[in-house]
Amino acid sequence: MFPIQAGIPCVWMNDSQRILLEHFDAIHSSPFYLYHSALPFCPSSSWLCECYTAELSQEVRVVGGLQAEWGMCSRTVLLESNPSTLSFWNNTIAVGSAHEDIFILDAITGSQTAVFPGHTDQVISLIFSQDGTSLVSGSFDKTVKLWDVQTGGVVKTFCGHTNWIYSVSISADYTTIASGSEDMTFRLWDIRTGACHKIIEQGNRVNCISFSPKNPKTLISVSGETVQQWDVDGHKVGPAYDGRQIAFSPDGTQFILHTGDGNIAIQNTNSGVAVAKFDTADSYYIYSCFSPDGRFIAIAASNKVCVWDITGPDPHLVESSVGHTTSSITSFAFFSPYTIILASNDRLVKFWQIGASSANPAVTNPMSTPLTLASTKSITLKARNGPIIPSNLPDGVVKTWGISTGPCNGSLKVPAEDSYQNNLQLNVNKLIFVWYANMRINIWDAEKGELLQTIDVSGGHVMDLRVSGDGSKVFCLYEGFIQAWDIRTREAAGGVELQGAAEIVALDGSTVWVNSWVGAGAGAVNYQDQGWDFGVPDSSPVKLSHELPDMLYLNETKQWETETSRMKDVVTGKVVFQLPGRFGKTTHVQLGGQYLVASFKSGEVLILDFSHVFP
Repeated sequence: MFPIQAGIPCVWMNDSQRILLEHFDAIHSSPFYLYHSALPFCPSSSWLCECYTAELSQEVRVVGGLQAEWGMCSRTVLLESNPSTLSFWNNTIAVGSAHEDIFILDAITGSQTAVFPGHTDQVISLIFSQDGTSLVSGSFDKTVKLWDVQTGGVVKTFCGHTNWIYSVSISADYTTIASGSEDMTFRLWDIRTGACHKIIEQGNRVNCISFSPKNPKTLISVSGETVQQWDVDGHKVGPAYDGRQIAFSPDGTQFILHTGDGNIAIQNTNSGVAVAKFDTADSYYIYSCFSPDGRFIAIAASNKVCVWDITGPDPHLVESSVGHTTSSITSFAFFSPYTIILASNDRLVKFWQIGASSANPAVTNPMSTPLTLASTKSITLKARNGPIIPSNLPDGVVKTWGISTGPCNGSLKVPAEDSYQNNLQLNVNKLIFVWYANMRINIWDAEKGELLQTIDVSGGHVMDLRVSGDGSKVFCLYEGFIQAWDIRTREAAGGVELQGAAEIVALDGSTVWVNSWVGAGAGAVNYQDQGWDFGVPDSSPVKLSHELPDMLYLNETKQWETETSRMKDVVTGKVVFQLPGRFGKTTHVQLGGQYLVASFKSGEVLILDFSHVFP
């Protein structure tokens, strides 16, 4: 399949492995995708890209957004629901779901091999037994379950907690399970009988509980901001520490202690002496772990992971860019000494290579600079002297990006310095820019430099401002309310009340989808996508019975799957193209003639030329 030229076997092996890992799902479903949706996305400096230059000229062409070299992320897996926790053993990964199920993944390919149903609420903690035959789970349904990994069956269910369970652990000798709960206790369960033989009261909820990986008689708990060691009889061992999270080293001789305000200490388990201390840039983090060889520790803060080398007397930072996600990290673990598995609230599980070259987006000719527009809210295609892409940036700046001439071939300025919400759209072949200031929506002809309309509005703090997909309306999102205005007549075009905080996630014609969320206690959040059609004449907005659609029409013959970033033929239903999973879910996608433009929450933008694919 891949011709090997003399003198480059290592390069060939590396490129072949990366392309198979990054595009496994597409290639697995159809080997044809290897040439149609995988090879075109090889980095411009890779051996495969150079070797297949002639063949790639007849496939989808990545005009803009192609990375220059292989990045740190080697594999991306899209799950059915948001992952809340993960654990792994050998080549098996278990991922706890926000929607009750446990997904089992193959750690090499990322393929889903099984689903364990059984819990009735979010699975928040998972851990494998040391031999990998069993899995322990803790859930918001107040139960702990012991699973047989081979069969997927529940061996035992442990009941007794009166509130959510945040953490579970299993002793190295496979005799005891520990569970920490919102009910301000941690419990010790006998695996053989299923009985609870110890209930240890705490003064706060128990966020973390962990057995030593080598000593089955010792465990550590975190309750509130107090860290304490215990024996299996429920007796305190050694001093208590101030801390929020802990993690044992692989040999159990040390543990990571976060002492607050970004301070990290590596404590000796037996003596309690801090063998290393250092300060991170983040005052709050959610997880930490040691690498399997004990050389590195990783700390997750918000949407990134920092990795520190702790082999010397002065720990030093070796990676600070693992994550590259706009969603919060929910769990992570070292899979190997140089590989981190990371789960986040965008339904993705990613595999990151420590020490790999960074994935700085670069582009092929004629595009000479990266297409990364982190603050861009809208992108649209416009044909004039060849297709261009206008995109709106802060402070009323509109930049135009030429597909044939390269970025940036134009920049427009509108008087929106006092604006804190704005949007850009192509409206009946007219490029308009809207911004909100002083209780007024301003509609500006971005090319002629003329103010077209002003709309006086009220309703409180405007959280978002968007032009409808058909260019006829502008949506104002307030706290707890969304209002539409007709751009032509300046009249109100309907409004709806919302529950909790919200954000506009999609526009399609006069239809708007909003993601709203409300707190559910103890930090839990309920999310919901809702849609309304504002285009029904002489009628209030009609609430849609379905959530954000799985399909968006690009034109009369092509559909776009929003979750998987795949293009389908409307007539045959066949997939004609699939984006690499590492890009994640598209926020905007438009097809104009032979070009497709896709933007992502990360700020990345892809420009694809389908001239050799579409008739």
